[in-house]
Amino acid sequence: MTPSPLRKALLAGLALLALAAASLLVGVGDAGAPDILLASRVPRTLALVLAGAGMAVAGVIMQLVAQNRFVEPSTAGTAESATLGMLLVTLLAPDAPVVVKMLAATASALAGTILFLRVLRAMPLRDRLTVPLVGIMLGGVVGSASTFIAYRTDMLQFLGTWQAGDFSTVLRGRYELLWLAAILTLVAYGLADRITIAGLGRDAAINLGLDHRRAVAGAIAIVATITAVTIATVGAIPFLGLVVPNLVAMAAGDNLRRSLPLVAASGAGLLLLCDVLGRVVRYPYEIPVGTVMGVVGSALFLVLLLRRDSRHA
Repeated sequence: MTPSPLRKALLAGLALLALAAASLLVGVGDAGAPDILLASRVPRTLALVLAGAGMAVAGVIMQLVAQNRFVEPSTAGTAESATLGMLLVTLLAPDAPVVVKMLAATASALAGTILFLRVLRAMPLRDRLTVPLVGIMLGGVVGSASTFIAYRTDMLQFLGTWQAGDFSTVLRGRYELLWLAAILTLVAYGLADRITIAGLGRDAAINLGLDHRRAVAGAIAIVATITAVTIATVGAIPFLGLVVPNLVAMAAGDNLRRSLPLVAASGAGLLLLCDVLGRVVRYPYEIPVGTVMGVVGSALFLVLLLRRDSRHA
């Protein structure tokens, strides 16, 4: 018997609570100490939930806009463009507050995403695997430019921090920008029907009475801002926005309004799980969650790819 949507949501919520509890309890320090709990453990768990949910939602929006299941911010040049924006604003205004750096990263991510979509529009053939390859190549060019600039300006250490998702430095007062990702997730839920129609293509959207250009602009603005906020706070998190929407689609279908809460909960849960694994594999040392997510995400991506290939065979 197939579980009802309400039951699926309840199970996802219980699993998320269990992983959040594990995140609060796992660590070198005494979890019962109020100072450690309130200053470090609770902010870290909240940051994991907010970043995981936000990046998963950004991934599913990106897939709809690009009309490809294998696209997400890290395979469309969005994350690399946001990192370049962070690097440039740090060089030009090193004393700028985090909000200013986040705004610069958002503008750069928007530019990179728009460039990716325009390249896609100019492509004569849009094979399901060619599209993410184009995004990866575009991201590679932007990433190489960032590395060259960082090398010439002795900023490689900062660049490495933004490229590797790490929650070990999250403390109270240093993660609150991620609440913007939660707000944008709610905005995306409110615009779910418009984003779904925009994902049908320009002609179909216009025939249904939707301003396609405005809908796509709003969608990529949400994706760029969530990506920039995450990178500015904890660094890039690979594969999360790719595998979670695909796994949720297999279990709950493609109705964005119905699946978006499950996408957000699953993204938060997967990131919590990877963070807990990173803290226990080499205890008392810690592996950055971006590294663990890269291994887990790439393995899940290969499973999804082989599953789809066997289905089309």
